[in-house]
Amino acid sequence: MKDNELWLIEQSRKGNVDAFEELIRDYKKSAYNIALRFLRNVEDAEDVSQEALIKVFKSIKNFNMQSTFKVWLYRIVVNACLDFKRKKSIDFYPIDELMNFTGSNDDNPDDMVDKNYTSEIVNMSINKLEDDFKTIIILRDIQGFSYNEISEILSCNLGTVKSRISRARKNLKDIIDAELYR
Repeated sequence: MKDNELWLIEQSRKGNVDAFEELIRDYKKSAYNIALRFLRNVEDAEDVSQEALIKVFKSIKNFNMQSTFKVWLYRIVVNACLDFKRKKSIDFYPIDELMNFTGSNDDNPDDMVDKNYTSEIVNMSINKLEDDFKTIIILRDIQGFSYNEISEILSCNLGTVKSRISRARKNLKDIIDAELYR
């Protein structure tokens, strides 16, 4: 952990809101993106990521520095998404903003349609995964977290992370195949 980050954590623990804002500045966008990928709704993602950041501020005194601040924060974001889904018990469908393809001028219209269709199939298929698998695919394959970071975020051992990723990818492949060949 960087010295500046340690100082910001200590200041945040003392209730310094400015220090906390600086501390989370680099993490806010990723927190929102995780929530958006998980919830598939812009307003819900904004609400949940904001609620998670408020929870981080309120509970920063409990941060024991056993993991990195980033991992601890994202664990709270993931748990907030899961809690939100449980409370609302709603279906999650892809949103238009996630489906937009921004191609180069070299892309012909047929390629753009194919890429949009593929993106839509993948996003819809991720939504059909069980929460454990959906979470791990988002953290590893979309957000790019390491196995160790995922292990800390989800509070499970490394072997569990590896097996879940393997099973999640297999399930995702099966769902995509079913969508493509139906």
